[in-house]
Amino acid sequence: MKKHIIRLLGLALFTLSVGGCNKDVLNVEPQAQILEENYFQKPEHAVWAVNAIYNQLRTWNVISFPFISMTDIVSDDALKGSTPADSERLSTFDNYTYGPSFPEEIQLAWRGYYHGIFRANSAIQGIPKVEMDPVLKSRLIGEAKFLRAHYYFYLVRWFGDIPLIDRLLVPSEYYNQPRAPKAEVYNLIIQDLKDAIEVLPEKSQYAAADLGRVTKGSARGILAKVYLTIGDYVNAEKYALEVINSNQYALLPQYNRIFLPEGQNSSESVFEIQATALEGSQAGASPWNMIQGVRGTPNLGWGFNQPSDDLIAAYESGDPRRDATILYVGEVLPDGSAIVQDNPEMVNERYNQKAWTPDHPGLQDNGPSNIRILRYADVLLIAAEALNENNKPMEALTYINLVRARARGTRPITVVPPLTITDQTQLRQAIWRERRVELAMEQHRWFELVRTGQAAAKLAPLGFVAGKHELFPIPQSEIDLTEGIIMQNPMY
Repeated sequence: MKKHIIRLLGLALFTLSVGGCNKDVLNVEPQAQILEENYFQKPEHAVWAVNAIYNQLRTWNVISFPFISMTDIVSDDALKGSTPADSERLSTFDNYTYGPSFPEEIQLAWRGYYHGIFRANSAIQGIPKVEMDPVLKSRLIGEAKFLRAHYYFYLVRWFGDIPLIDRLLVPSEYYNQPRAPKAEVYNLIIQDLKDAIEVLPEKSQYAAADLGRVTKGSARGILAKVYLTIGDYVNAEKYALEVINSNQYALLPQYNRIFLPEGQNSSESVFEIQATALEGSQAGASPWNMIQGVRGTPNLGWGFNQPSDDLIAAYESGDPRRDATILYVGEVLPDGSAIVQDNPEMVNERYNQKAWTPDHPGLQDNGPSNIRILRYADVLLIAAEALNENNKPMEALTYINLVRARARGTRPITVVPPLTITDQTQLRQAIWRERRVELAMEQHRWFELVRTGQAAAKLAPLGFVAGKHELFPIPQSEIDLTEGIIMQNPMY
């Protein structure tokens, strides 16, 4: 799947890019020109169009500084990291001093995710025109709808009310799209995911060459998370249990193997962003590994997204997930190839071990590791939380204790022991704590704090202002382009 998505023709990507190229720039008439209006003619055009949506997932604007800044660094799980002077602007996410015009990462995220939506709209609108196998056609449209929902799910959680664009716009519409209520955005996300569920295969039904494409389980799992986010626990339970009862997924026996190459597209993988390092090309790579990797000797990255003291203190004594998540100076790298050396330019040096990657072709930015967006453990914990909110504590305990048992492994039962709490309030707190340590440094924490109403209490000492920082500011450039049709979020 990695290579199938990676091998995107430049022509296809050019055709599906957002841009305002002047048609009069070149005087030479192309001999074979493919434009949007005549692109969708062959089955391969449909495949390329969907591959281009996947390709956007690996871009700098989607998966690098904007992503880690607006998920981990802005939370209590991480600090900017790296050396103090390197990309100092990211410190604004540590102390909530970012604004509509600075730093650029907020604007880049807005653009990157809307670019993905543009590509999805292009595919959803264009693929029906192609004469091709109807089953493949339906599947490709389902993939595009899933990916559109994915991009919108991040945007609506970051910005609240946002422009809701579900089709290709004509030039006269580019700068007059108002913000739609977030409820309408969630309605589109939910409908897109339900449409995807109807046509996507199960994970086991894909050919080996297509391993890594989104599946029925991917759509059900993300839909369960969407319902959990908006407080619809009945449907969160329903769709999480559909993933569990599909028998398509299982926890890996060893937690510390999930994030190594052997853990990619494993039994625990529900949705991953695919990446690979190719000789002489960065076409399949992402910058996600590089920006968080060990800075110094061995030199694998830049050292951003540093796990916080608060995160370290969140683990129970002896929980092996802490050592599998945090990479310290003096520690042997996961592949045994070297020992992390001290970088004297860094303060309180430590790294996100889940982003570590072994030696690979190309330079640092040729990041080869898949990015785990939804794991089966996450689905189990969604089920546990929803069941507890639906007054089914014993069933909730079943699923949270599966996660804890895997964390414990072969260690004594006193290490990460099974939970027996049945009081709803106490079990809720235990599930939230479990989600934090199980999913730490996987870019979930900010969303967890906001959706559970914990953000103000947990983050106020860092500068968080209730009623303001639950949302990010709308980029000022977008407000200016629309001449005020898009309005700013409160208190910015």
